[in-house]
Amino acid sequence: MLFDQVNRELELAERHLMVLKTVVERGPIGILKLAEETGMPTHKVRYSLRVLEQEHLIKPSSHGAISGDSVEEFLKEFEDNIVDINARAAHIKEIGDSV
Repeated sequence: MLFDQVNRELELAERHLMVLKTVVERGPIGILKLAEETGMPTHKVRYSLRVLEQEHLIKPSSHGAISGDSVEEFLKEFEDNIVDINARAAHIKEIGDSV
């Protein structure tokens, strides 16, 4: 219960990253092909595409989604963000172990 929201957010981030990875590797790619390659329902792919487009990580083209202008910057910051998340999770574990 305490970590339900965190788990939902991590699942959502994982889904967005899977869609982004597929677009970067195989773009231009359409929704149906993305759904097939990721194993996700089209409505979830569509939502991830919308979020990624708002973040300028992808952009639409006449042939499907392609990499956006912010992908390079995002990838540069990705490792630092993951390190920070892992450090925070380790600290939370320490607190929980001490209770």
